[in-house]
Amino acid sequence: MGAEPTARLGAPRTAREADVTHPHPLYCVWELTLACDLGCKHCGSRAGKARPEELTTAQALEVVAQLHEVGVRDVVLIGGEAYLREDWPIIARALAERGITVNMTTGARNLHPERIQQAVDAGLSSISISLDGLERTHDALRGSPGAWKAAVKAAGDVARTRLQLSVNTQLNRLSLPELPDLARLLVELGARAWQVQLTVAMGRAADRPELLLQPYELLELFPLLVRIQDETLLPNEIRLFPANNIGYFGPYEARLRAGGAEGRHWSGCPAGQWALGIEADGTLKGCPSLPTRAYAGGNLKTERLTELLTRSPQLRVLRERTRADLWGFCAGCYYADVCKGGCSWTAHSLLGRPGNNPYCIHRATQLSQRGLRERVSKVERAPGQPFDHGRFELIEEPIPADAQSPTCVQPLDAETMKKVLRKS
Repeated sequence: MGAEPTARLGAPRTAREADVTHPHPLYCVWELTLACDLGCKHCGSRAGKARPEELTTAQALEVVAQLHEVGVRDVVLIGGEAYLREDWPIIARALAERGITVNMTTGARNLHPERIQQAVDAGLSSISISLDGLERTHDALRGSPGAWKAAVKAAGDVARTRLQLSVNTQLNRLSLPELPDLARLLVELGARAWQVQLTVAMGRAADRPELLLQPYELLELFPLLVRIQDETLLPNEIRLFPANNIGYFGPYEARLRAGGAEGRHWSGCPAGQWALGIEADGTLKGCPSLPTRAYAGGNLKTERLTELLTRSPQLRVLRERTRADLWGFCAGCYYADVCKGGCSWTAHSLLGRPGNNPYCIHRATQLSQRGLRERVSKVERAPGQPFDHGRFELIEEPIPADAQSPTCVQPLDAETMKKVLRKS
């Protein structure tokens, strides 16, 4: 495994001019509790039980004040399941009263009308409901029979309020074949936005490598997303939001990431720069998805956010990265100075360090033109902790002479699905 970023950046917590004048983060994803009412097979945080010593209400309200102080504009409340924390409406209202846009991302297993009304009253702007395919697939991935029906009902209930309904979807071997039908369901539900992200080898997903797409299968995924956007989403005024690990450049960049806007493109990992993540016990990270062990940049119970932003090496490590920190294919890429290795979460979860991300459409295209492809293969188990990861090796190989076009959009057979969803 490669060296952890904290080992490379063993700098003391002293502020420099570049830190003090650096733009403040604008966007924060806040895990209110790790308690969850689902058992998702791909959950990176292995949610289920609340963390020890989660923030008290008073501590959470102090965090709200500090987020406002540094100029954060948008906060997304997540879990676990945020609504399982009884004081979540108090926290949400405190954010909204300070002019911060508040959204919630939820599995919606028990997002009853009363809770939706609490969200309205607290001043939320939108609720994003997780739908990972049609009923059988969603319930299998979410580990709870009836989860899909509950989520679909909650989505309809949200759409009938002033809240904007969004949907978020994991892209993996089970969900991918159902994306066209899922897009049509979004139209029926009245969704206004759809965020999609690749399932990453973190947490429970690291225990199930068969669930992951292979890097070369992006060659099938990207044209599929474009077709869905053109045929279903745009005609119904639904905005597609590819997450930070849907990358990068190539002929699809402006059409997918920037909604067709010319000149707009991926501009590098926002962790610690424009984005922040807060865990339920107050741990601060540059991105909510990053492995805690390597990227925990302090704790808001005992340290002020303004101090951590300027002094914490774990928050600086990604925003200060240059081409010199990249390795493998990414080090020599034409887009290296801007892209800086794509999604740090995806790369670190796979290979133990950031700076070389095989899940890139430009990369897959370049290799394909040379008759090559990449695949990932698990070589080390994850230890079984929240936000943990194992280790995968990256294999570059000739495209087999008898290879068909990648079949990632074909449904899995029953035996393969059973293997993917087996208990670890």
